[in-house]
Amino acid sequence: MTMWPSSFIPYKQATSLQKPAKGAVEFLRSHDKLAVLMPSVSRMAALQKDCATALPAMFAQCAVLQFEAGQLVIAVPSTALAARLKQQLPKFQDELLRRGWQVTAIRLKVQVSKIAEKPRTSVKTPLSTKALHAFGELEDCLEDNPRNQALKSALRALIRHQHDK
Repeated sequence: MTMWPSSFIPYKQATSLQKPAKGAVEFLRSHDKLAVLMPSVSRMAALQKDCATALPAMFAQCAVLQFEAGQLVIAVPSTALAARLKQQLPKFQDELLRRGWQVTAIRLKVQVSKIAEKPRTSVKTPLSTKALHAFGELEDCLEDNPRNQALKSALRALIRHQHDK
């Protein structure tokens, strides 16, 4: 017999006497094939909530990936957080046992996600006339040989680009 923690709310079968489905949960429960997933989803959500309650400061960025045969797999966003969480695992496991979860082992899986950064808007300030004049003089002073051709053409392109603005 499986023992469920106190925070676990079992799935209830929808009947024809109930109101039409309004929310996502009711929608899922009203479909036979999707309703089969509801007990697992409810169980994982309850476990996620209990984990966040057990370690509120550290578990905010973590997620429960899997809980099967007593082994809990947790997604951690960085190795630094995984190292800190690893130090707390015995206390964390005891707290989950106290809450009714039969956790025999905890595995951490680092899953670095792409952090959505704000796109940088670079403001390109045009070169001053004094700077453009200096680059022009440098181009004129360079010897006309194969070693300097790439630099001279880059200086010409820079000056032309600045004048086009």
